[in-house]
Amino acid sequence: MDRVPILSMGEMMPAVDRRLEERFLVHRSSARPIPEILAEHGQAIRAIATRGRERTDAAVIAALPRLEIIANFGVGYDSIDVAAARARGILVTNTPRVLDDEVADFTVGLLLATIRQLPQADRYLRAGRWPGEGPFPLTATLRDRTVGLLGMGRIGERIARRIAAFDVPVLYHARRPRPDVPYRHCPDLLALAREVDTLVAIVPGGAATRHLVNAEVLSALGPRGILVNVARGSVVDEAALVAALQAGTILAAGLDVFADEPRVPQALLDLENAVLIPHAGSGTHHTRTIMGNLVVENLVSWFEGRGPVTPVPETPWTGRGEGS
Repeated sequence: MDRVPILSMGEMMPAVDRRLEERFLVHRSSARPIPEILAEHGQAIRAIATRGRERTDAAVIAALPRLEIIANFGVGYDSIDVAAARARGILVTNTPRVLDDEVADFTVGLLLATIRQLPQADRYLRAGRWPGEGPFPLTATLRDRTVGLLGMGRIGERIARRIAAFDVPVLYHARRPRPDVPYRHCPDLLALAREVDTLVAIVPGGAATRHLVNAEVLSALGPRGILVNVARGSVVDEAALVAALQAGTILAAGLDVFADEPRVPQALLDLENAVLIPHAGSGTHHTRTIMGNLVVENLVSWFEGRGPVTPVPETPWTGRGEGS
C-alpha cells in the first residue's frame, strides 16, 4: 500500500504513532500547528486520526479536498462536525465496545470515591491531621441511596449492572425505554431527578444533550444529591453545578469530564465536595492500546478497500466509494 498522507490530531500513544507511521505518511499536530499542516499538505491529506482534543470542524474538513475518512480515538465524537463530513461523503469512525467495561469499572470507583470522600480522606491523612484531630469525619453512604442513570447505552447498561450488584435501586432516563434491561425507565429527566438522590450521566455529547443537567435538575436531586459525570462536560451546566455545590443544593459531585478541557474552573478546584479526575475513564494501558489499534485498523481497512471497521451511525458505509 502506498503511504497515504494523513493528519494525526492530538498526541496518540507511542505504539499507535509507530503503527500509523509504518503504513501512512503522518503529519502530526503535536509537531506542527494544524494551520501550517493544512496550508502545506492540505491538498494531499486523505485521512484524519484524532484524539478528539482538537475540533475537526467544518473549516478543517473544507481545507482537505481529498479527505475520505476521520478515525476518532474514543466512543464520543462530538468534537467532529459529522454533518459537514456526511455532506462530503466522508466516513467517520470511533472505537465502540472496547472500552465499555473499563469505563463502567471506573464509574463505580468514582461514585464510591465521591460518596465516601476517599480523596479527601487521603489528603486528611497525608496532611498529618489524624493524630491531632482524630478520625476522619463520617461520610455519606451508598447503602441508603437510589441511583439514576442518564443514558442506557452499552456503557450505561454495564454501569447499571455493577451498581445493582450493590443491592440499591437503579432507574434510568433515555430517549426510549429498553425492554431488555430490568431497570425502570423514567421518560422525563426532571422526574427521575426527583425520584433519586444520585445521578450518573453517561450520554453522548453534542447539541441534543447540552446542559441536560441544569440548575432545575440539580435542585431536584436535593441536599443529599450526588452527581457523577462520565459523559461529556457539555451535558452539565457547569456554572449551575458550581453554584449548587457551593450553596449545598446538592451534597457532592464526581467529575471525569469538563466543559472546556483541559481547563477546569478555579471555582471547581476550590470545592472540597467535588472529586475531579482529568478525563481518565478509559485510561489504562490495556484499554487505550486496544482503542489505538482500532483507530489504525479503521484506516488500514479503508485504504485497503475493505471499508471501515466501526463507522458511526451518521456515516454508515454502503460499500461504495471506499479508499483505494
